[in-house]
Amino acid sequence: MKHLDEKENLLKEIESLIAYGKEESFIDRNLLKYMDIDTLLSMRDSLSSKVAKLKDEDIEWLKQFKKDE
Repeated sequence: MKHLDEKENLLKEIESLIAYGKEESFIDRNLLKYMDIDTLLSMRDSLSSKVAKLKDEDIEWLKQFKKDE
């Protein structure tokens, strides 16, 4: 049961990362039986890296509108 809880938690993190800047995303829970923990961890880490890059790009884009002090 602990294994399934860990998968559920990872799936929630993945959904949150996919939904970056948008409404919440939904991934079918039935997919959990086909994915192992390592696959889910890899997905989460990859998405997390992409979101971090997007955040950095957003910050750079917003800087162009900042008034000089």
